[in-house]
Amino acid sequence: MSQPLTTAQRDRAVGAMVGLAVGDALGAGYEFGPAVPPDEVAMIGGGLGDFAPGEWTDDTSMAIPMLRALARGLDLAAAPTQDLIVEDWVEWSYEAADIGVTTREALRGTQERSAAALTRHARGRFEAGVPGAGNGTLMRTTPLVFARLWDPDGLTELARVYSALTHGDPEAADACVLWNLAQRHAILHGEFDLEAGLDRLPIERQGMWADRIRTAEAGEPGDFTNNGWVVGALQCAWSAITTTPADGPEHVERALRAAVAAGHDTDTVAAIAGSLLGAKWGVSAIPLDWRRRVHGWPGLTGRDLARLAIVAVTGDEWPRRLYEGVDPQGPPVPLAADPGVWVGDVFGLADLPHEVTSVVSLCRLGDQQVPAHIPADKHVEVWLIDNAAPEENPHLEFVARDTVDLIARLRDAGETVYVHCVQARSRTPFIAAMYTARVSGVPGVQALHEVSQQLPQAHPNRAFRAHLADV
Repeated sequence: MSQPLTTAQRDRAVGAMVGLAVGDALGAGYEFGPAVPPDEVAMIGGGLGDFAPGEWTDDTSMAIPMLRALARGLDLAAAPTQDLIVEDWVEWSYEAADIGVTTREALRGTQERSAAALTRHARGRFEAGVPGAGNGTLMRTTPLVFARLWDPDGLTELARVYSALTHGDPEAADACVLWNLAQRHAILHGEFDLEAGLDRLPIERQGMWADRIRTAEAGEPGDFTNNGWVVGALQCAWSAITTTPADGPEHVERALRAAVAAGHDTDTVAAIAGSLLGAKWGVSAIPLDWRRRVHGWPGLTGRDLARLAIVAVTGDEWPRRLYEGVDPQGPPVPLAADPGVWVGDVFGLADLPHEVTSVVSLCRLGDQQVPAHIPADKHVEVWLIDNAAPEENPHLEFVARDTVDLIARLRDAGETVYVHCVQARSRTPFIAAMYTARVSGVPGVQALHEVSQQLPQAHPNRAFRAHLADV
C-alpha cells in the first residue's frame, strides 16, 4: 500500500528522472568519440544525433511515454497502457535522431503495434541466436519505479515485462530489476544498495550478478568499455558512482563526469548513472546550470520532467495556479548590491520589469504562472523548502551556493535576473543576502540587514539565518 512521501523522498524521486535526462544530455556529445578528462565534460551537444547542447537522446525519450502514462493515472501493468506506450515508441522511432540497433529492429520488426507482438518478436529473435542484451532497456526503465514504489515484487515484474518488449535476453531484464530496486531503495531510504534486488533474480544467476557488482566496485569506469552490452553499461555506471570520491551532493556532478569520461556509449552510461545518483541525492543536488539546459523530445524541458515525475509518483494533479489568497508584498525592486538583480514575490511574475530577461524561482509555480516570454533555459525553479527542519533541506549549503553561482553566471552573461519566492519573506531575502555577501564581500548577517532595507517583510527562517551567520 502506498504511503505519503516525505519532502526528501519527493526530492529524490524527481532526482531520479531529472538525473537520467541530465546524464543523457551530458554524455550525448561524447558518444563513441575520443576520451576527455572528467573536468572538461560539458553539455556540448553534437554526438551521433547532432544534438543541441543540453538535448537528451533516445535514453530519456523512451522513458517519457511511460512517465506520461503514469502522470495520466494509467496502470503500466495493463495491456492497453503497454500498447499505447509501444505506439508512442514506434512513432518516435521514425523521427529519432539516434536509436539503438536492437531497439529499432524491435519497434519496426512486426506490423502489429502491440506489446504482445513486440514481446513475441524479441523473444523469437533471442531464441534464434540474435544477441538481445543491449543496454536499451536499462536506459529507459526509471519511470517504472514510480509505478511500484511501495511494491518491490510488482516492480520486479514490471521491470521484466518492459525489458522483454524489445530485448529477449533475460540478462537485460536482470539488469533492469537490479537497477530499479536500487533506485527504489535510494528514493525511500537515501542509500545506495545495488544488491537490494539480488534475491529477486533467479537463484542460478544471483552469484554471477554479485560477482559483476563486486568487479565494478573494484575497477574504474574506464575498465568497462564494452558498455553497449547491458552488463558493461551497468558496471560502468556503478563503477562511476562507487569509485568517485565524494560524500555529499557534489557526488552527482563528479560521478556523472566520471561516467562520461569512461568513453564509448557515454550518453547511456551517464543516463543510467544519473538516474541512480538522482534517486540517492535528489534533484536538489543536480547542478542548476545543467537542469535549466536539458530538453528534448517531445518538446519538453527539465522543468517539465520534474513536474511529470511529481505527478507520477504522488498521483496529485499539478496545479494551474498557486498561492490564491496570499497577499502581494509590493512590486519587484532592484538589489542595492547589484541593480541587475531584481527581487520580489511570486506576483511580480505577472508584471516583470521590462529589463528582466531571466527568472530564478525559489518556490514552485502553477502552470499558468510560468512567464511565457522567458526562454526555458533562462528560467529555473530551485528546490528550496521554506522549513527550518534539517531533513527538509538536506543539501542547504549546496543549494544556496549553487543558486548564487547560477545568478552570478547569468549576470556575467549579461542577463537581468528576477529572484522571487512566494512573498519575499524567507527564501528570497536569504538568497539575496547570500548573493549580496558574494558580490560585496560583506558578512552574511550584514548582507541580510542591507537586503531587509529593501524588503521590509524579510524574515528568513532560523536555518537560513544560521547559514548566513557562517558566511
